[in-house]
Amino acid sequence: MNATTVTVQPFGSEQPLTLDLAAIYQQFQQVPDLRHRRGVRYPLAVMLTIALWAKLAGANQLRAIAEWARERQGELAAQFDLARTTMPHPTTWSRVLASAVAAEALDHALMPLLIPPPAAEVPARASQQIALDGKAVRGTIPRGHSQGVHLLSAFVVETGVVVAQEPVTSKENEIVAAPRLLKRLNLRGTIITGDAMFAQRSLSIQVVEDGGDYCWMVKENQPTLFADLKLLFSPTVFPVAQGFSPIPLDFITVEQCDKGHGRREYRRLTTSCLLEGYSDWPYLAQAFRVVRIVSQGRDFSCEERYGITSAPRSAVRARRLLEVVRGHWQIENGLHYRRDVTLGEDASQVRMGQAAHILACLNNAVCGLAARGGQSNLAALQRSLAAAIDRLLFRR
Repeated sequence: MNATTVTVQPFGSEQPLTLDLAAIYQQFQQVPDLRHRRGVRYPLAVMLTIALWAKLAGANQLRAIAEWARERQGELAAQFDLARTTMPHPTTWSRVLASAVAAEALDHALMPLLIPPPAAEVPARASQQIALDGKAVRGTIPRGHSQGVHLLSAFVVETGVVVAQEPVTSKENEIVAAPRLLKRLNLRGTIITGDAMFAQRSLSIQVVEDGGDYCWMVKENQPTLFADLKLLFSPTVFPVAQGFSPIPLDFITVEQCDKGHGRREYRRLTTSCLLEGYSDWPYLAQAFRVVRIVSQGRDFSCEERYGITSAPRSAVRARRLLEVVRGHWQIENGLHYRRDVTLGEDASQVRMGQAAHILACLNNAVCGLAARGGQSNLAALQRSLAAAIDRLLFRR
């Protein structure tokens, strides 16, 4: 195919985005086609490229992708040098995405487009943050059932890119899928963050022994550890008996205050290393408490949470730890919200085979390309790319 580089600057953005559409096709050519060669009318790389182009242009649902391709079938056939000038039927799209491509191979092919090649030097300890969180595609839940397609994602906070996804089957939960997901990743120099569900001894051991660090929130699902944390950060002052020295305390506290959208948010993190060597939790180096106070008009809320990490103070100081705790929730704002609201993932009812998983991979790619280009408004970016791609296809 011809070189197809487009540059757009969405409305309200100060930074242009340059996208090489031909590079997408080159990467998809590396994805193995699992179909039998007999009867194949449309190359897999062409269909995946068209699907991603359509999503970048705002065609979020599978039928919308099929209609987007059909309206541009002559131009797309010329662009890819196809013998057939017609585009696949929506049923063909469903069938191909359901059984012709492996999700892991698709993720592997997309990575060079989303992240730069790894550096030769060994990264500093806990210099990169990967957030773990799962998401159910609600439109795939059959009537009378409680679970459809459920995917656990590993999200790089600094770049806004999903580096891997793992399906969570109906007979397991995210705790079971997390070890499989982390086995696929290079954890050197990373700190893995997760909510209280992931505060498990076996998972903590796996992360550290694979070269990374963990940072978990802790709740009542780990009662002994939770009680130790509450006691450690309790305001009780113990009297010092005559002839004894006072209990040495090593608390370090940092604060942060933000204001925006009519709301004030105050956060205070206190960290301590006193549980190291006292608690039997594997590789525990620091414990911390986070107090969050939010005021909006007359509404006021205050919450207190506890957590642990294997990263020592020499690698992660209190200020950085506060950034890590807050940064974990970017997987909700920068990924899951975009997939649900902007890309309409929960509205999709595609259930055939693993088509829903493949569409989620393409949604991750759209979000990752936007994040790599520094674009915060994904909807505006799609509108700009829709016009740019059409100008490229219909140029004379």
